[in-house]
Amino acid sequence: MWHSLSTREVVKKLKTNIKTGLSEKEVIFLRKKFGENKLSKEESVSFGEIFLDQFKSPLVYVLLIAGVLLLFFKETRNDSFIIFFAVFLSVLFGFWEENKASQIILKLKKILKTKTVVLRDGKKKEVFQEELVPGDIIFIKEGDKIPADARLIEAEDLKVSEAVLTGEWVSAEKKVGTLPKETPLAERDNMVYTGCIVEKGRGVGVVVATGDNTEVGKIAGMLSKTKEEETPLQQRLKDFSKKITLVVIFLCILIFVTGVLREKDILRMFETSVAISVGAIPEALPITLTVILAIGAEKILKKKGLVRSLKSVETLGSTSIICTDKTKTITEGKMIPEKIIVFEEEIFPHKIENIKNKGLYKDLFISATLCNEAFIEKKKKSSGYLIRGEETDKGLLRTGILYGLDKDKLEEKFKLLKRIPFRFEEKYQAVFYKKNGNNVFFVSGAPEKIIALSNKVLKKDKEDSFSQKEKEDFLKKIEIETEKGFRVIALAQKQIGKKEKDISDKLIFDLTFLGAVVLKDPLRKDVKKVILACKRAGLFPIIITGDYKKTAKSIANEIGLEVSDDEILEGTDLDKLSDKEFKKIAPKIKIYARAEPRHKMRIIDAWQEKGKVVAMTGDGVNDAPALKSADVGVALGSGTDVAKEASDIILLEDSFSVILHAIEQGRVILDNIRKAIAYTIADCFSCAIIIGVSTIIFGWPIPLLPVHILWNDILEDTFPNVSFAFEPGEKNVMRRKPTAKKTSLFGKEGLFLTLGNIVFNFLAVFYFWFFWRHLNMGIDFARTIVFGVICVDTAFVIFSYKNLKENIWKINPFSNKFLNISAIFSLLGFALVIYIPFLRQLFHTVPLGVKSWLFLIADGVFTMLFMELIKFLYNKYNKDKEKEKI
Repeated sequence: MWHSLSTREVVKKLKTNIKTGLSEKEVIFLRKKFGENKLSKEESVSFGEIFLDQFKSPLVYVLLIAGVLLLFFKETRNDSFIIFFAVFLSVLFGFWEENKASQIILKLKKILKTKTVVLRDGKKKEVFQEELVPGDIIFIKEGDKIPADARLIEAEDLKVSEAVLTGEWVSAEKKVGTLPKETPLAERDNMVYTGCIVEKGRGVGVVVATGDNTEVGKIAGMLSKTKEEETPLQQRLKDFSKKITLVVIFLCILIFVTGVLREKDILRMFETSVAISVGAIPEALPITLTVILAIGAEKILKKKGLVRSLKSVETLGSTSIICTDKTKTITEGKMIPEKIIVFEEEIFPHKIENIKNKGLYKDLFISATLCNEAFIEKKKKSSGYLIRGEETDKGLLRTGILYGLDKDKLEEKFKLLKRIPFRFEEKYQAVFYKKNGNNVFFVSGAPEKIIALSNKVLKKDKEDSFSQKEKEDFLKKIEIETEKGFRVIALAQKQIGKKEKDISDKLIFDLTFLGAVVLKDPLRKDVKKVILACKRAGLFPIIITGDYKKTAKSIANEIGLEVSDDEILEGTDLDKLSDKEFKKIAPKIKIYARAEPRHKMRIIDAWQEKGKVVAMTGDGVNDAPALKSADVGVALGSGTDVAKEASDIILLEDSFSVILHAIEQGRVILDNIRKAIAYTIADCFSCAIIIGVSTIIFGWPIPLLPVHILWNDILEDTFPNVSFAFEPGEKNVMRRKPTAKKTSLFGKEGLFLTLGNIVFNFLAVFYFWFFWRHLNMGIDFARTIVFGVICVDTAFVIFSYKNLKENIWKINPFSNKFLNISAIFSLLGFALVIYIPFLRQLFHTVPLGVKSWLFLIADGVFTMLFMELIKFLYNKYNKDKEKEKI
């Protein structure tokens, strides 16, 4: 309906005002009436659903069936209760893990809120998208995501991608005007809709629908709950777990058949086989991995990095190339006027008051104030102005403020006719105004572009011809400033008289050059340390900037990057190279100067072909393809919505140090995943090996009862596994080279430790024989000892997995409180089942004396030292191998 009404009818119907917008009182009333501008809360998974989902496991089904069957036999009835208890604990802990991960992921999704510029009480201000109400006047520009359904009242070269709503990939050209009522949705060119992306131009609209009343809201049922995609590592781990499951099932069948043939006890062997399968199959490993990734993402958030997909968390650990823009990541991204260069002189901020008193160069400062899209949201008495907009625009507006100009008051005198937004190709922006019946426009942009378009120059408020030599001399002055690392914006104007009706960019020629504003963007205080840390970590930082070669080199050397001329490539030179030629020289290029967003794709491709993992930063619409193509796309928090949508990580603070912190955490996560996998696989096969060797090879009774295996599964698998998610980073994590992209889930260190741990299980078989047959101390005592061995060993061995490379005496073994608690649980859990009478009866154990405990502790220490010996020998072997290479 809204598309068929005139602008006046729309405004009247919504009871709003184009010039002033809604008042805050009206907004409060309308928000109560229409609610927040967001879709009805996605049907989130409840605690109950997460809990019940834990029962949807084949292993749980097998256990429950086994428990029910054992209830019918008197001699195994107690075991069935233990099975049910084990199922309950397993489900409870699985629920805790999954709920923990889902809550963190939900928290991450809620952190970033989209802001939009709106007109309230006659003033522009930034508000969160959720705060919009019907009747609000909103301002949209290139790179924005449309925050609500709106009827356009202004559209300048406006093109919007509506693929999210219509499926049409060709962007729609928007215009102002009334359309027939029967016009289909895809052809309503005077409307913009929630979630669509502004690809070009700018516009102003009146919000007509919010939340569920928007076009997207009406079809929200089709966009219901989306499932979180599995990361490549999670998929690999699932496949890995399936293979282990097949091996375990084969062992269980073998143990069952052998046990039945020898002991003739079908029920006991069935129960044992079920217990082994539960203890040996690493069904919780994928969930543990999700917890590790989610907790890692939460830690990155604390360092001001918002992870949009868990996939990027695992990839961060392998990142070796960081391609970054200079502005905002290496510098503060705050454009402060350093000085103004006019034809005769240079004006510094502290001299502007004198210039103002003489009335000189007023046109230059008016141009700086009006020819930008920044605006003042608030005038604060204590801290000056709260300015919104792009940083370069804000720098120009600050220049006008220094002269004492008020943009709001100027815009009351000058009537805006048309605005041409900045586009990278043209390298300028322009505004057309009418004052006292005359048409005038102001232009700001790249000095070489503006000077080339000028044929006159302002000299002490008098226009004069601008000769070629004067132009060259002025450009030399500007070059000196750019070499120092400053950004220079040139300003010009043109009077076009009353009669000119065709107001467009075709009129931008024969300009009067007013001067140039030199803007300073200070380096971030920590950037030198960050670059040094990158070098230590084996990372290769690359600066991609639109600045001149000399400017980029000056800044790079200042931050300690140490760049020579042959390590800098300009965008025009890159264009001349073939892909083959570029890929040869890419490894030595540290800076890409005068580069455009399109060049980023070639840089990424060149490094990826060499097998490197590339992180790429970006903030503009044109950066989106590169952010998608990079292994880790990093969007600046101050960037466009398009860039954020295409990224994997968003920097809530536009700083290079945040990227480094994220990579550090990525490495910690990879380390912790390998620790969890190595420990779990070693533990999984422990019971299967002990029972398999005893029953299949030697034909002895089973050394571990099913209840022992289930108890061990809870104590040894559950708590230590998830504890590795909280393992702090190793001290040298950022002093080693990045992990190769296709490195094994184990790594050589983890594989050796795992094999060592598995081999050591044969000692438990010897203990069983020694106490049962050699000392003839009874089978219950022998089984209690073996049970104690696997429980007590856990309390010591888990500390060997804290660091897969360094020996335990070189690290702090007690730095992870969760791992410490796991060790205590292992000892306490075993003590409970041998000293509490009714548990002792259920578990068929016997109480142990001091000597037996000393024996078990000695065995635990010996096992741990054996693991440390493997590490020591492996490290020595590697060092000797490296010496041979040298």
